[in-house]
Formats: sequence, structure tokens, C-alpha cells
Amino acid sequence: MKALAIDSSITQLTISAKNEDHQVSAIYNIGMKQSETLLPAISYILEKAGINANELEYTTLCEGPGSFTGLRLAYAALKALQLANGTPVYGVQTTYAYAHPYLDLPFEVLSVVDAKKDRFYASSYKNKNQSLPQGDYEVKEVLQGLKDDVILICGPDAQLFIEETKKLNFHKQFITVPFVQNVGTTLFSIAEKMIEDKKEPIKDFDGPIYLRASEAEIKHNL
Repeated sequence: MKALAIDSSITQLTISAKNEDHQVSAIYNIGMKQSETLLPAISYILEKAGINANELEYTTLCEGPGSFTGLRLAYAALKALQLANGTPVYGVQTTYAYAHPYLDLPFEVLSVVDAKKDRFYASSYKNKNQSLPQGDYEVKEVLQGLKDDVILICGPDAQLFIEETKKLNFHKQFITVPFVQNVGTTLFSIAEKMIEDKKEPIKDFDGPIYLRASEAEIKHNL
């Protein structure tokens, strides 16, 4: 299949294109400069993969939670392709995408992303089933939601989470794994399983999963 995948939920931007068995990916550690990088990067990756945008059979992205700006940019880009070419877009929860490569291992898997303000976006999985729903949690809330004493922890901010747990009186043993930087391969795998299972792509009115109001929204409500 011919497909495009984007993870813009963290400051590291990952873009991947798949042309049957051939895959091309680029990772940009660019902080908050995603707006000036995303569209040229998509064109570059599609060209390197030998794909025209109108040939894409589907696109997929981390749908959130994560960076407000990054998520909006990825949604806008892929929905533009959907509008122009009818290409379906498949959304994958960010923390699930990061946990997915480890779900066959015999551990409860915890996936974490720093949500700032002493909180984490997190979810956990046991025997491939979600044991802690994806949410915006304090560290204590995450620890209370874990089923096992030995936890495999993943995600870009796993080490930060472990450091925060040391301040609390919880007895959990963490097994750390390297952050899978090229999440594109995982997104393709999840999306094609969704297609196989005939799950619905993102609808026109769907948007990113934020889990938390933006600072502008908070100020407006005040």
C-alpha cells in the first residue's frame, strides 16, 4: 500500500511514507518550528518514496494528546489531502502508538508523555488490553492505576516519569526501553489493522485529542 504517517504530538516531528515494501522516514528535532517544516517535509518524503499525493491509499497520524500546535498542523495537512484526493485519515492515540511495539511482551506496559505542570499524558496496557485509559494524570494517579509491581515503561518522557516517582512512596520496578523514534512504522501497522477490521477513518468534524484546554481557552473562560 501507499501511505503517509505523521507524528507531530511532541517536539520531535516524524514523517514517514510507505510505497509497498519501501519506506522512507525523516525525523526533525526542531522544537516549536513544525509550522515551517511540515509541508516541505511531506513533499520531500513523498518524492523520496516515489509517491504522488493523489496515489496515497490512506494517511495516518498520532491524534493526540500532545502539542496543541503540532497536532493541529498534522490534522490540517492530512485533511487537506483528504479533501483534495479523498484519502482516508486514520487516527491513533499517541500513547498507544508509543506502547504498541511492546504489547507482546509479558509485562504491563506504561506509555508516558510529559504534559508539563507536574502531569503526564499516560495509558497502560496488560495482555494487549488497556488497563489505564489514556488521560492527563498526576504521577500518583498513574501509579495508583497500574496493576502490576513490575512495569515496562516507554515513551519519550519515561525517564522523567521515573524520576518523579522517586519523590513518592510507591514500590514499582520499572523496566525502561529506548524511545522508538521512527513511529511511522508503528502507525502504518496500526492503521492497516484498522483498515482490515473495517474501522472508520477520521470524520470531517473530528479533531485532535487534547485532553486539556489550551492556555488561551483557560484565559477566555476566566
